[in-house]
Amino acid sequence: MSQPEVSFDTEPGRYRHLRLEFDGEIARIVLRVDESGGLVPGYELKLNSYDLGVDIELYDAVQRLRFEHPEVRAVVVTGGLEKVFCAGANIRMLAQSEHSWKVNFCKFTNETRNGIEDATAHSGQTYLAAVNGTAAGGGYELALACDQIILIDDGSSAVSLPEVPLLAVLPGTGGLTRVVDKRGVRKDLADVFATRSEGVRGRTAVEWRLVDETAPRSRFAETVRQRAAEAAARSTRPAGAEGIALPALQRSQTGDTIVYSTVRADLDRANGLVEITVYGPRHDIPESPERIHELGADFWPLAMTRELDDLILRLRTNELELGTWVLRTEGDIDRVLAFERVLAEYGRTDWLVNEIRHYFKRTLKRLDVTSRSLIALIEPGGCFAGPLLELALACDRQYMLDGLLQEDEPTRTALAADDEERDPARIALAVDDGQRDRARSALASGDGEREPARIVLTASNFGSLPMGNGLSRLASRFHGDPDHVAKLHLEAGRRIDAAEALEKGLVTFAPDDLDWEDEIRIALEERASLSPDALTAMEANLRFAGPETMETKIFARLTAWQNWIFNRPNAAGPEGALRLYGTGRRAAFDRRRV
Repeated sequence: MSQPEVSFDTEPGRYRHLRLEFDGEIARIVLRVDESGGLVPGYELKLNSYDLGVDIELYDAVQRLRFEHPEVRAVVVTGGLEKVFCAGANIRMLAQSEHSWKVNFCKFTNETRNGIEDATAHSGQTYLAAVNGTAAGGGYELALACDQIILIDDGSSAVSLPEVPLLAVLPGTGGLTRVVDKRGVRKDLADVFATRSEGVRGRTAVEWRLVDETAPRSRFAETVRQRAAEAAARSTRPAGAEGIALPALQRSQTGDTIVYSTVRADLDRANGLVEITVYGPRHDIPESPERIHELGADFWPLAMTRELDDLILRLRTNELELGTWVLRTEGDIDRVLAFERVLAEYGRTDWLVNEIRHYFKRTLKRLDVTSRSLIALIEPGGCFAGPLLELALACDRQYMLDGLLQEDEPTRTALAADDEERDPARIALAVDDGQRDRARSALASGDGEREPARIVLTASNFGSLPMGNGLSRLASRFHGDPDHVAKLHLEAGRRIDAAEALEKGLVTFAPDDLDWEDEIRIALEERASLSPDALTAMEANLRFAGPETMETKIFARLTAWQNWIFNRPNAAGPEGALRLYGTGRRAAFDRRRV
């Protein structure tokens, strides 16, 4: 299958595969997948099976429920077909897809399921699965992401994870992990369940803890309504709150440049890398939660997060050969810190501010599990402080310039005297790279004066934006040395220069102006010369020091095995189970254990 250019832009008026329904404080996501609506030709999405296009709509729906519908306190996910909840990932799609497509599909699906769980845990929107018919494979895994599962008891509907017996692969979006770690199913029963292609029905499914309860068809709808009402009654979602709109992102792509209002990407195909610049806030600091609500999607932390999230997804899916991402920031450190104080002040009392913080947390997690080499460049004019410092700490290496580059005075052509004129998007579109580099140095100060690079630690770096392993990025960085993290707490709020950042272990290298360009060039050239496969495995291992959680198991353990299996002939070869499914022919297995 040739890989199409994928866009993650959608909204409810464009959905083909699901619909949102609202009944006061309860919403319903109804899956009624358009069989002919596959993202690429070559398969039909029968029996509510899904592909990446379906998941893009589901992800959008979950996001909109959190931001546009604060009145919703419980969300019911159900099937819109008779006796069918969801048949899982479309097998024909998987069989014809390139390996990279399978991997990105599984990864995005994992992240969407995790987002459902995050909404239940942190948004006061409890998800319930009303399994109105067969739930197989990824369909049951969607139910597993919900807080409660109600299965219709009609003598035929079952839940199953049939990937091992039917396809010679694993449940790829967390099925095995959620069954045992989340639902507490006994491991021997989980073994039986995962090798029984027909699944488990009714009372046995409840006894094995695969579902929470069953209800006969005559009482199914009423039981679901009652459980949703009970969940809504427990919600902390504020009464009378009004949502904000999430309009389509304004994004321009010209040649190898992608520009948003707060994020820019320059694609260097010759060298296999992309330079990503995140711009700090430019508008005034909101003085109240009411002003934040008025700004809505234009409020800098939300605008930046939405745009960065979209860029990560687009690059990850569409630009497979750009294996190194170089991250920079540009802006005023004081303004970044001021916005962080607003988030901290109102985050516990205002639902929207809380949602923005958790959205940025999820976007950082998306960066953590992205299979690219991540390099942070901390330079004069940058604003790696507090929440934006997390971008650097998520990287595999951090280079911080010690001092200033010896260059001409900053160009004034891309800068004007006032903030309205000094628009990062205009600076990003400066006439040439040299002009943009000089403009970068002057961005933070209206008079063109340059100062050496600084970073600032804040509360955002000590646990409020945790990784999938439950630790802060600092705690993972200094795993095994909690005393060092405790000492870094004492440095919070203070500007730290390159020499001190190096001494405290906050950056990898701190070259001076004489060595800066050569060290960066050599590092990037060296990275490009190494095996992408080996780098992906190395980075994934090193990024998640510390304890395992359900989330890290899903991304690290389960998907690593799944990706390996997708390459094995027993599943993906011409005589493999994935390719022969539905033909009536049995797979020819190589019986050697490896």
